[in-house]
Parts: sequence; C-alpha cells; structure tokens
Amino acid sequence: MTRIHVVSDVHGRAEALAEAGDGADALVVLGDLLLYLDYADPTQGILADLLGAEAGAEFAELRKEHRFGDLRSVGARLMSDPEALTAAITEAARAQYAELFDVMPTPAYCTYGNVDMPRLWPEFVDDKRRMFDAEVVEIGGWRFGFVGGWPRPKSKQHGAPAAQPRRTQGGPRPIVQFGADFSPEEFAAKVAALGPVDVLCSHVPPAVPELRWDTVTRRPEVASEALLDAIHEHQPRYALFGHVHQPLQHRMRIGRTECVNVGHFRATGTPFVLEW
Repeated sequence: MTRIHVVSDVHGRAEALAEAGDGADALVVLGDLLLYLDYADPTQGILADLLGAEAGAEFAELRKEHRFGDLRSVGARLMSDPEALTAAITEAARAQYAELFDVMPTPAYCTYGNVDMPRLWPEFVDDKRRMFDAEVVEIGGWRFGFVGGWPRPKSKQHGAPAAQPRRTQGGPRPIVQFGADFSPEEFAAKVAALGPVDVLCSHVPPAVPELRWDTVTRRPEVASEALLDAIHEHQPRYALFGHVHQPLQHRMRIGRTECVNVGHFRATGTPFVLEW
C-alpha cells in the first residue's frame, strides 16, 4: 500500500510541516507556503513585521469588507520607498522559505500557490524536495499532474490584492509582485500539457461554485475552468487542491473524480491522507 500526505496553504506553519510526513511514503505540497498576512491574527506575517501590526489590522479589516480597491490605496500610501519595501518583502520571504524547506519531510513533491514567489524556489528545492509545474510525476505507480499558481482574476473583486501582481490602469502599484499568476489562457495551457493523470494537483479549485465559495469571506475565490474541463475530459481518480480556507463544500464527486480541498494547513496542522 502507498500512503501519501497532502497539504496546502501552509502559510508559515513550520512546526506542523515538520511532522506532516509522519507515516507517509511521500509528501505533496500544493502551495502557499508563505505567510504574507494572517487575517485571523493580523499581527503575524511579513506585512505586519515590516509595516507594523496596525497596518496589518487595517489590511485585514479592508479585506473582510471586500474593499480591495482601498487595499491597494493603503499599500501605495504606506510605500514611502517602494523599491526598498519590495526588497525587504523578498528577503523576508526568502527567510521563511529557508525555514520551511529545511523542515519539510522528504521526499516532497511541491507546486506553488498564489501567495508564493516561485522565482525563489530554485534556491531551496533539490532532488528530495522537488518543484513541479505543468509536469507529471509517477508516485507509487500513479501519475500525479501538477499545476502551479493561479489564473489571473477576470474581476478585481475575485482577486486577493496581496497576490495581484499586475497594476491596474491608472491605479496604485501593488506592494509586491509574486509572479504566480497567469492569464486564463496560459493557465489552461499548463493544465492541457498534463494530459490524462490519476491525480490532478493544483493550488486553486476547479470552477465549481460549492468548491470555490468561502463561507467566512462570503465570496467566490479564484478557480479554474480549465481544471474543471480536464476533470470532465480525463476523469482522474482525484483532483486535489487548496486555496479556499473555509469552503462551502470540502469535497464532491464529478463523474468518477473525487474533488478534495485538502484543507487549510495553517489552521488545522493536519494533512489529507491518500492511500491505495
């Protein structure tokens, strides 16, 4: 029997990540390793560390009220030296990655989420902790297909400003560019490159209302039509994802495919277990 543990939305929880592989043959990581801002405790995270707990609380409250335009304005107001702040955020992210990859159990098969900086990952991945994107790898005789990042939101109301790297026309620039977003067409091409797999692994969910709705933020989070199309076409055994921290529905079946939100690991500290 093969036993795989799957986590997503680690968001800086290193002590739990160190134990996430206990009893498993391998660990699968579906992104969002960084803790940019803890919306449940806005005194924690890179943003609060650099700009102060008050700024963190302001960001958290605006996000709770869905005032994403104001979030970008606050970011612009706080950036007296945008280049210095961007450099500081990058270094803070690098320090978090160093801690997380150091404790990450092996072997680990990883892809990145929307609040990740994939350009930094080559500094930390190796032959035991590997990064995959638009790639297929065999684990225990099953084909696992990985798709990293997220499709760029078509509507600003669906995007998390901290991870929104594109500047809107005439609007304030974002605090930092994560580099984990793709146009819907680019993202679809990555999904299509996988072909048939046994387990479809992504950070964002397929575009199913019940899977993308967050019951706390009370809004649909970013999801992928391309992932849903691949599920309909290829019917993998599983489609595993995260991103939605408090989903209306954690899992559902589409044909023969079991779609599973593996959970908000920062909150639960518990991996999803897959055995065959």
